[in-house]
Amino acid sequence: MPGTDNPLVQQRRLLTELRRAREDSDFTQRDVADALEWSVSKLIRIENGTVGVGITDLKALLQHYGIADKQRVDNFVEMARASKKAAWWNEYKDHGPQHFPTFLGLEASAIRLRVYQSVVVHGLLQIPEYSLPMVRLGAPDEETIKRGLEIRRKRQTVLQPEDGPEMFFILDESVLHRVIGDEQTLRKQLERLKELAELPHLSIQIMPFKAGIHPGMKTSFEIFELSDELDDYALLLEQPYKDTLIPNSSEETREYVNYFFQLEKIALPASETPRVIDERLKQMGA
Repeated sequence: MPGTDNPLVQQRRLLTELRRAREDSDFTQRDVADALEWSVSKLIRIENGTVGVGITDLKALLQHYGIADKQRVDNFVEMARASKKAAWWNEYKDHGPQHFPTFLGLEASAIRLRVYQSVVVHGLLQIPEYSLPMVRLGAPDEETIKRGLEIRRKRQTVLQPEDGPEMFFILDESVLHRVIGDEQTLRKQLERLKELAELPHLSIQIMPFKAGIHPGMKTSFEIFELSDELDDYALLLEQPYKDTLIPNSSEETREYVNYFFQLEKIALPASETPRVIDERLKQMGA
């Protein structure tokens, strides 16, 4: 399972277990705050991950919840310490919008990724030659371009089948026609998509032009399923001005999960993807 040593995964597990422990004890946040002489806002910030929880505060919470078993306490402490370890994406907190490191962490932590992309091949599936003009677009200098390509390489480590997430991609048929870089680059990119489509933990479907109007025409999006807990999703919406990241489950994340399941039914089966790509390569004279 991906992310077992991932700080973000450990933090989410810790917060889930702390909330569950409080609810199992039938305490409200006000009950706990009053008993520990904390402000309610402090407990809220701890439970939603806005601030980290120190070991002293953690043990005070566990004691209040009646959790005294040494092994269980040690497990909580281990999660708390692991959640504070440095992660590779923290190196890039000055690269891109404020939410960018959080996005990288969510993508690296997910047990399942669901992506609908209507404009270009998704970053996780891109070859370097395809990525370069994308990263160069709007970049102020060569150092920014270098870092952008480095980030894409690191993101693509989730493709490794031994510990990667399950991944489901739906690409609009226009992606197979849009030339990024030059035609030779597009050929190589299409061949790479065929290779990736063979991976057992990865599905690529094509949304054909003939599908007409469908929910994916609103925006490209990426859904991060972060655990097997019910409704544990985060969502990235790609938008013209700036992308929007919704890091916690909400009505909007649930809506886009439903959109994705609708799109899976409309798109061509994944088994058809090699044939569709071969037809496009034939059109290009490959």
